[in-house]
Amino acid sequence: MVKCICLALLCVFAWSAFSRAAVAAPVPLRGVIEGFYGTPWTEAERLDILAFCGKHGLNAYVYAPKDDPYHRERWREPYPRAELDDLARLVAAAKANGVRFVFAVSPGLSVQFDGAAASGDQAAMLAKFESLYALGVRDFAIFFDDIENKDGAGQAAFLNAVSRELHRRHKDIGKLLTVPTEYDRSVMTDAVGSATPYTAAFSEHLSHDIVVLYTGEGVAKGALTQEQLDAANALYGRPLGLWWNYPVNDYDEAKLALGPVDPLPLADVPVIFYNPMKYEGLSKIALATGADLASGPAHYDADASWQNAIADQYGNLAPAMQAFADHSTHLENSWADIGRADAPQMRKDIDGLLAALDQDAPAPVKLQRLHTLDDDLARLQAAIETLQNHLDSATLQECQPQLMQLDRIAAADRLALKILRQQIAGNPSDLVPIEAARQDIIAHEQEARISDNVARAFLDEILSFLS
Repeated sequence: MVKCICLALLCVFAWSAFSRAAVAAPVPLRGVIEGFYGTPWTEAERLDILAFCGKHGLNAYVYAPKDDPYHRERWREPYPRAELDDLARLVAAAKANGVRFVFAVSPGLSVQFDGAAASGDQAAMLAKFESLYALGVRDFAIFFDDIENKDGAGQAAFLNAVSRELHRRHKDIGKLLTVPTEYDRSVMTDAVGSATPYTAAFSEHLSHDIVVLYTGEGVAKGALTQEQLDAANALYGRPLGLWWNYPVNDYDEAKLALGPVDPLPLADVPVIFYNPMKYEGLSKIALATGADLASGPAHYDADASWQNAIADQYGNLAPAMQAFADHSTHLENSWADIGRADAPQMRKDIDGLLAALDQDAPAPVKLQRLHTLDDDLARLQAAIETLQNHLDSATLQECQPQLMQLDRIAAADRLALKILRQQIAGNPSDLVPIEAARQDIIAHEQEARISDNVARAFLDEILSFLS
């Protein structure tokens, strides 16, 4: 009996250790997807990101720029020779860096699923893939995102036929990847949580040899829980891969995404790709944290990874860059809500001052909290000046609008604190200069937004108190 109990306990401990190891295991296919709208990366930027991926343990790069006409609108047409030569250099660079080059096509705007037209489009897709296979590409994807045609069964049949023929011809290629038209769980389910007609048809007819990517609970919603991931997997009856929309900001280019990737449950995820900004260099802060997450999910510390990424990428400028990036980590609009909250420590200091004012705390308490916040803002302005004076020209050009806007906000906040200090001393002051500074900030918000709920919000909050 004792021997049996010991054996049972040994099995439990062994299984526990196995489970922890599985949780900590790297995601098998992990990398960057150039899938944003707007100006695609240059060849130099793509070569740089391939080297970055190799350095950071990201083993895949997906070529899927929405504004490449041969990827989307004119997908049936073969690439001209010059473009093929460009792609050949990228494929060779990917191989040299130990990165799988995944070539994607988005045919959904015009692809046909019935009759002779369907056969012709399958042949056109295979011909496109064969031209890339000849360059050395061994991984392919077909995406049906951001289109109106929701013929789930037709899409699945098209994918199955192309995948089957491609694998019949070539034994050395990876599984086909796809993105459905309903690619986040908020639109994959109906009011009672069942699969929509499109998702039900697509998942039912799609071969299990094809890997499906989705974006989580929304298009850009973080963070994902294990329960939410399990629910999405249940809709498809298979583990889904993740197309994670951070740090991409093509839906809100006024704000940069410079924070860490949210912690994610990745134990059963076969694939994760991070969608970046059009600013390749600035994207690497978040992408480095994503690499850490995908390489060791159980040990991921988002804040530590973020600090390490900035230190590695910016050297002596790291403290200044961290101070700036701290105010540009969260993206939010009517449907997006992703990334760590901006500047949490400054928000805490602001809340401490506002609480002292609301509670009419003794003057020394108010002044102490005022000084703490003023010191925060002074250090921030010093960091901005350092970056403007010493950042390389390419990076500075990419973030200069936000640097200037944050400097305007910090200066206006400090002016408001100066007037508040005078009020605490019993000397009311004119608010016109603060309102003028606020209007100047508003005038630039179309091109640059930063610290929305922290330094920028404080300006409105303190003006409301002073008025």
